Amino acid sequence: MVFKRPSTPHPEKTAWNVDDVEALLGLPFMELLFRAAEIHRQFFDPTKVQLSTLVSIKTGGCPEDCGYCPQSVHHDTPVEDEPMMTVDEVVEAARQAKANGAGRFCMGAAWRGPKDADLQKTLEMVREVKALGLETCATFGLLREGQAEQLKDAGLDYYNHNLDTAPDKYADIIQTREYEDRLDTLGKVRQAGLSVCCGGIVGMNETRRDRAGLIVQLANLDPQPESVPVNNLVKVVGTPLEGAGTLDWTEFVRTIAVARITMPASYVRLSAGRREMDEATQALCFLAGANSIFYGDKLLTTGNPDVTADQMLMAKLDLYAL
Repeated sequence: MVFKRPSTPHPEKTAWNVDDVEALLGLPFMELLFRAAEIHRQFFDPTKVQLSTLVSIKTGGCPEDCGYCPQSVHHDTPVEDEPMMTVDEVVEAARQAKANGAGRFCMGAAWRGPKDADLQKTLEMVREVKALGLETCATFGLLREGQAEQLKDAGLDYYNHNLDTAPDKYADIIQTREYEDRLDTLGKVRQAGLSVCCGGIVGMNETRRDRAGLIVQLANLDPQPESVPVNNLVKVVGTPLEGAGTLDWTEFVRTIAVARITMPASYVRLSAGRREMDEATQALCFLAGANSIFYGDKLLTTGNPDVTADQMLMAKLDLYAL
């Protein structure tokens, strides 16, 4: 079957507010999914999924105190502080990701932000991964002046910097930096001409209105993020959020649907927490407009469905790698 894009796309709203988005989240479940699926088809081929692989090039020892993160030095977790991977190790991981069908290779480091010496090593990694024909993405924390430009010159395509949660909820999750710090880094990324990968985490004891607040912040970025990862909290022993209540699966699917409605031209990615979802829930997420996944056995330090399981699920749903 050949996919045909409708001639009249869904018009983007110029600005969203929390009341509007909360109302979307509260629509009858099937109606919400139907609306999201319609909009998805106006911008994307619904049979195609973008595959990204994420590798931690520097694990543990992070000075930030993010309540969800096992890599923080503030939390007593099983994650140890490890040295940075070598360029050869990163390139080999990228080759394997490409062989498995990934189109984008993401590199993450547990830093508040890269020091100049660290950045120089990552620039070589970006150049080598780009030379393999993969899209490149990095998440290195807060950037200083000029660093985004260096990454761009090395061949970086995307920079990931998540907002995590709504502004009013942020101080409950992180105390070592401000919400404005994140927005400042996103501004530097845009100014350098890089594409933005920016999303958040749900399941951190937030309310539905908090989730609406996060989506409003993302949807009102100008321009909207090219990629929007939606993470479902993975509760890790030793982190402050290990005892968080479990988010009902329908609320997660609703979040995906509203992300699609409010950011119609963005790739909406199923990210952390997918291993804990059954196949039916993931299928509903794809119906609701998700069209990107993290692909590979591990996401930084937490588990992810293995490649074979993902290939089997995509075959069942007649989905194909972009």
